[in-house]
Amino acid sequence: MFIDRAEIFVRGGRGGRGCVSFRREKFLPKGGPDGGDGGRGGNVYLFADPSMTTLLDLTGRHHWMAENGQPGKGKNMTGRSGRDRIVRVPPGTLVYDRDSGRLLRDLDQPGMKILIAHGGRGGKGNLHFTSSRIQVPRFAQPGEDPEERWLRMELKLIADVGLVGLPNAGKSTLLSRMSRARPKIADYPFTTIEPQLGIVELPGFRRFVMADIPGLIEGAHEGVGLGDDFLRHIERTRVIVHLIDIHPLPEQPSPTESYHAIRRELDKYSPQLAAKPEIIVANKIDLSDTLDAVETLREDLGREVLAISGVTGTGLERLGGRLWSMIEDARLTEQIAKQQKPIDDPFAPTAATDPPPAAATPGEYHP
Repeated sequence: MFIDRAEIFVRGGRGGRGCVSFRREKFLPKGGPDGGDGGRGGNVYLFADPSMTTLLDLTGRHHWMAENGQPGKGKNMTGRSGRDRIVRVPPGTLVYDRDSGRLLRDLDQPGMKILIAHGGRGGKGNLHFTSSRIQVPRFAQPGEDPEERWLRMELKLIADVGLVGLPNAGKSTLLSRMSRARPKIADYPFTTIEPQLGIVELPGFRRFVMADIPGLIEGAHEGVGLGDDFLRHIERTRVIVHLIDIHPLPEQPSPTESYHAIRRELDKYSPQLAAKPEIIVANKIDLSDTLDAVETLREDLGREVLAISGVTGTGLERLGGRLWSMIEDARLTEQIAKQQKPIDDPFAPTAATDPPPAAATPGEYHP
């Protein structure tokens, strides 16, 4: 099941209480204080796990808490620190503070790990409270309260290529033909009701991720049909493949009308999304009387249109090569933009180069 929204409560561990203790030595029954400090409470981290593609693991459990620090001990021994909590989420997860709506972090890179809730500091033992007036302190400091907050998670899939088009344009067939993904394929609208990802492998060790977005209809940006729930999943794509049924049924829009209908939805949803590199692909040329329709579409749009058949595979090799070139250009543009952008990250995440935690079930304690 594809889940792209979730709310969770996170809380760090409470700091351990300081210890009230006194030395017990031979011939010195009432020695000085030697109570140790309490241990630090564990922190809560979010980790972008590349093996995850959905927020499903967060829907059945809403509370994620780190371990409390242990109390201090005598002989000036500090209590054990609480174990951290690692909450694993898929790359592409946007993390918001639920109450304020403020965006806290965008986990857009696999392996990113951020501190989201600090644990409390341990309390000081009575060793710290001796003075000229208090020779025998019989009190210690309690541990500090941890940081806690409700988080709202939204997932935006990370893919190199996003497939858009009206229902039954053949997006699922194209994805299954170019990758090993096996989306549901049938001859009725909205066969695909959730995004599907596939890895396309080309000769020369070239590979990229392609996303099949459920079919869009007019008014999708306002929630009509499958709505804008899935439009945001193509915001992170580098290239958009606009797939058009070149042989529609009589009651369906013409190829030119289909193209303009989807473009209007993209423009209304996000001008930045509409400005992404786009390749127009006419599908189903294996059917009769389609060559003239392809040429008409080219003339109407004044744009290059690649002709393919997702069923027979005609034109897919050329399409794959063209997509790879466009992806490489987009990556180069992104690198240049990052080099020119000043570094300003007040949230201070743990460096992505830190070794990721060992594989385990989502939300495990991690020392």
